[in-house]
Amino acid sequence: MKGTGYRVVVTGASSLLGKELQAVLEEHRFPVSKLKMVEDVRAEPELPFVNLGQDRLQTLEQEAELPEDFDFAFVAAPDERLGRWRERLKIRGGESPSLRTVIDLGSCARDSVNAELRVPLLDGSAAADPECPADDEPRWVVAPHSATIMISALLARLAARFPMRRAVANLFSSASEIGPRAIDELQKQTVNLLSFQKVPHDVFGGQIAFNLLPRLGTPAEDANPLEGRVRSQLQTYLGNRVPLPALRLFQVPVFYSLALSLYVETKERVAPVDLVAALDGPPLKIRRGSQKPPSPVEAAGSNDILVDAIEPDTACPEGIWLWAVADNLRLAAVNAARIAEGFVARRQPLNLHR
Repeated sequence: MKGTGYRVVVTGASSLLGKELQAVLEEHRFPVSKLKMVEDVRAEPELPFVNLGQDRLQTLEQEAELPEDFDFAFVAAPDERLGRWRERLKIRGGESPSLRTVIDLGSCARDSVNAELRVPLLDGSAAADPECPADDEPRWVVAPHSATIMISALLARLAARFPMRRAVANLFSSASEIGPRAIDELQKQTVNLLSFQKVPHDVFGGQIAFNLLPRLGTPAEDANPLEGRVRSQLQTYLGNRVPLPALRLFQVPVFYSLALSLYVETKERVAPVDLVAALDGPPLKIRRGSQKPPSPVEAAGSNDILVDAIEPDTACPEGIWLWAVADNLRLAAVNAARIAEGFVARRQPLNLHR
């Protein structure tokens, strides 16, 4: 019997982001007729997959090549085969090439001139699917990092109402951004320190428990590879709409979520009530001064960007401080799912696949 829906591939399916994406697709009831979950042959075994229904679940473990028969492919983690896969897809073409859409959450296509960057969480109906390309090459879409979404949401809304002079963003990244090995090492470091034992530091390159790190200490890694990725995405998405912020990332001893301290300087002084009016609205939720400040713990599992009460800078009348937190995995996954839903909305009736 034929099932109604789309053929979906998730690469890096057992990564934290991959599992979160699968959970979001299930919650959104995304029309899936067949799901293929793919891992890099070098990937370490992690937590079990999210089960989207055994009747439509097909697990691919250590496949020689990534599948070419799909409607939507979500890239949730790096894979050494992605470059070869892209070339095969270009050559192969297909009888319905417009259906093949790759949604890249891991920024593997960040250097491609053909990659689009989309933020339907912020753009709403403005992110509607344009006409499909005429050639046979699959459409590649970049689903930006949650830090890009958070900073863009705040800056774009402020700039739409008030001319801005400059901005500075400090990101506080959790262990979940690196993966399960980092979460495990943070836990072990905490336990070992409390019991006066030697702490492991294979992932962080140093002590992170009860500590802060301006960069990873492991020599094999870039100082902060996420910084460059977010800068590039902000430049692509915001363009000349706002002054691009100076950006710095810090590793903090937190298991999940992402925190942002953002300083914004407008060209003229703006009343706090007007700032709140400009910012408040999905996915942003602004707190009052009488409410408790939002924290990474509170943000875990939420679809919202939680923003604390706006604090004017005491030394600069035009300066304001913003504190925001969000679930880094969930925010990125929800945005990626919304990208796919935007394409689906233009494809009626649904294609039928066995």
